[in-house]
Amino acid sequence: MNVNSTTVAYPQTGYFSKLIVDYLNNAEALQPFYQHKVSAEGIRNAIEARQKVETPRPLLVQELEKQYAGVPAVQAVQDNIQLLLQPNTYTITTAHQPAIFTGNLYFVYKILHVIKLAERFKQEMPDSHFVPVFWMGSEDADLDELGAVYLAGEKITWNTKQKGAVGRMNTKGLDLLIHRIEGELSIQPYGKELVALLKTCYLESTDVQTATFKLLHTLFAAYGLVVIMPDNANLKKVMQPVFENDLFQHQPAVTVNRTITQLSSHYKVQANPREINLFYLKDDIRELIEAKGEGYEVRNTNITFTREEIQAELAAHPERFSPNVILRGLYQETILPNIVFVGGGGETAYWLELKALFEQYSVPFPMLILRNSFLVIEKKWQEKIDKMGWSAADLFQSEQQLLNQLVSSHKNGELKLQQELEAANKLYQLVKDKAIAVDKSLQQHVEALQVRALKPLQELEKKLLRAEKRKYESEQRQIHVIKTALFPRNGLQERVDNFMPYYAQWGPAFIDLIYQHSLTLEQEFVILSEG
Repeated sequence: MNVNSTTVAYPQTGYFSKLIVDYLNNAEALQPFYQHKVSAEGIRNAIEARQKVETPRPLLVQELEKQYAGVPAVQAVQDNIQLLLQPNTYTITTAHQPAIFTGNLYFVYKILHVIKLAERFKQEMPDSHFVPVFWMGSEDADLDELGAVYLAGEKITWNTKQKGAVGRMNTKGLDLLIHRIEGELSIQPYGKELVALLKTCYLESTDVQTATFKLLHTLFAAYGLVVIMPDNANLKKVMQPVFENDLFQHQPAVTVNRTITQLSSHYKVQANPREINLFYLKDDIRELIEAKGEGYEVRNTNITFTREEIQAELAAHPERFSPNVILRGLYQETILPNIVFVGGGGETAYWLELKALFEQYSVPFPMLILRNSFLVIEKKWQEKIDKMGWSAADLFQSEQQLLNQLVSSHKNGELKLQQELEAANKLYQLVKDKAIAVDKSLQQHVEALQVRALKPLQELEKKLLRAEKRKYESEQRQIHVIKTALFPRNGLQERVDNFMPYYAQWGPAFIDLIYQHSLTLEQEFVILSEG
C-alpha cells in the first residue's frame, strides 16, 4: 500500500476550539492550569514528579493478571504487565468508553498514539520502562453515543432496552448488527476475517466491556498495549478516602469550581462538578447520588441511605460507586504510575480544570497531549483532489471557499472578448474614416457592417461565459462530492467513520499504517493519501 503523508497545523483546520489552539501554542492564559509542557523536558519533569509518589503496583498487576487470564497470552503484553512492578516503569495512557465495534476512528488513533509515545520514550530514556495503557471507561451509561456506529454514511444502532453502565450490558442483539456488517463488508479482502473477529469478541462474551477488551487485545496486543477495566472492587477500594471526602465534605466540587471561575474568564468550560461526583452503580442502575437532608438518595430510584449506611456501603461494595468526569481522571492517576494522558479536544479541555484537584489529593498531574488526528484519503479521492489542484490545507476549507478559490484562479475576464471587440471596433473606425473621406454617405453603410460583424462576437462571448458557468456548476458538484466523502456529516472523518471499512479493505495493514505515521510530541494533523 503506497501512502503519502503530510501534516497541517491544527489551527489551520478550523475544527479545534480556541482553548485547544491556545494550549498547543503555550498561551500564557492557560499555563496555570497544567503542569508540564509537551516536550522532552516536560516528560522528564513528569517522571520526577511521579517518582515522589507511591503507586499500588502489586495490586495493579494482580488485577491485570486476573483480567488477562481470560484471553490468549501475548508475550509483549505479559512483559509489560510484569514491568509495572518495577519502580522505574511508567505508563502512557489514553481512555475511552466501550463504544460498540470501537465507535469512531479516533478510538484507534488515540491507542496507537500512546503506543508510539511509549516506544519513543523507551529509546530516548533507556534507564526507564514505558507501558502503553488503555483505560476503559466501561461505567459510562450514554447508550445513545456508545451503541451506534456509522457505516457507509448510515447510522447503525443497537436496539436494546438495557439500562445502566454500557460496559456491563450483555451483548444480546449485537448479532443483528454484525449480520448487517457482514452483508456489506464480507466482499472486501479482509471482510470475512473482520466479521469472524467481531463474532468471537462480541457473541462469545458476557458483556460489552469484555467484548471490547477482547477486540482491543486482538488488534493491539502485538504492540504491547495493556487494557485495564477499572470497574473493579479491589482497585476502587484505593479511592475510598477520596470518595468519602466527596460524599461528606464535597471538597472536589469546591476545588474544581474555584478553578472553573478562573478558567471561564477566558474560555468556555467543558465540565462542571456536582456537589457529589459519584454515581451509584448496581445491576442496571447507574444514577447520581444526591445529598438530601441528613441522608442520601440515588436519583430516579427509591434507594436511600443514611450517612452511616452509605459509608458502610462504600466500605463493603466500592464497585458500586462510579466516579463521574471530575473524579475519573483522579482514579486513573491514583492507580497507574502514569506520566502522560493522551486525549481529544474535549478531554484535554476538562483535564485543564483538574490540576488543583490533583494537588489537593497529592496525585501527580500528567502531561496532557492532544491525541493524533488523521484524514485518510483513498486513491479514488486523491485522484480527484489532484485534478482540482488542492493543497493539504485546502481540504479544510468550506465548499464555498473552494469554489471562490477556483473562480478567482482564472485571470479576470479571460473568457470575455473585450480586447477582440475593441480591435474590431478600431478596424471599423479606420474603414469608416477612409469611407467618409471618399463619400460621407458611406458612413451608415460601414456602421451597419460594423454592427453585423460585432454581433456574432458578442454572442460568442455570452456562450463562452455560459459554458464557464456550467463548468463551475460541474466543479461545484465535484467539490461537494469530495467534501462529503472526506468530511462526513460536515465533520472530521475521524469523528464519524468507523475503522471497519478500512480494516475490511486493508486488514491489519491499516492498523500498522496508522502506527507507522503516528506522531509523538509534534502535535499536528496528519493527512494520509493513497498513491
